[in-house]
Amino acid sequence: MAIICASFPFDSDNICCHMKKYLDDLEATIQDRKNKDPQESYVASLFEEKEKILSKIKEESEELAEAFRENDPSSIKHESADLLFHLMVLLSEKNIPFDEVLLELKKREGVSGHEEKKSRK
Repeated sequence: MAIICASFPFDSDNICCHMKKYLDDLEATIQDRKNKDPQESYVASLFEEKEKILSKIKEESEELAEAFRENDPSSIKHESADLLFHLMVLLSEKNIPFDEVLLELKKREGVSGHEEKKSRK
């Protein structure tokens, strides 16, 4: 957590670190539930049938797109949270810490999206 918060221009009383702690806690909860009984844990059921993770990512992406089309801010927030949650499940399945995604975004700061995309070819 300190690495990420130190990379951004916020102090520890700012929402950056409070939200980072929340995301760290959520990531730990997802990790903890990986090995729970799939009958009792939604997260464990996703890890049991890995294709469900992809299905949920697709479903939540489509629902977010629909909320965007309908210009529904409440649904946009709700569906964004659902998509972020399932993204975190996907990352956990591949043992990629969420911090690495945040650091990837940080590396792109100040770089044109067009230029960044060209650099990946």
